[in-house]
Amino acid sequence: MEELLRLLQVENLTIGSCESLTAGLFTARFAELSGVSEVLRGGIVTYQSEVKTDLVGVDERIVAKHGVVSEQCARAMAVNARKLLGCDICVSFTGNAGPSVMEGKPVGCVYCAVAFENEVFGYHLQLSGSRNEIRLEAVNCMVQKLIKLLKNM
Repeated sequence: MEELLRLLQVENLTIGSCESLTAGLFTARFAELSGVSEVLRGGIVTYQSEVKTDLVGVDERIVAKHGVVSEQCARAMAVNARKLLGCDICVSFTGNAGPSVMEGKPVGCVYCAVAFENEVFGYHLQLSGSRNEIRLEAVNCMVQKLIKLLKNM
């Protein structure tokens, strides 16, 4: 997390999140760092489907066709929340942390996205462990993807 903070500070970029599966864990972990107020705009927790559609503006057709546990939903969450939060970069997390199959997706199926400038990057992860291990690993994976993205700018 410290490296992500440093890179955002150096590039003078702000970040926000739209979190379902992780329920604010990315934002909470990031907010533990000193100096994060320079770059963190905020986070939106969209645990229920209606919050994704009604608050964040995920198109109901995406949810109907692909489900909330999908790359399409993760991408829409990131793009729409980026606009709502007024940040340079927005990450999103959606998935199934268990205890059973959801929308035909197995436990540990996670979709994340990053909206940055005019691009959206979607990621699929298949993780294992307890609910909280899956949530934490999703956050850690996204932090590494963000670091790689920022280093390759």
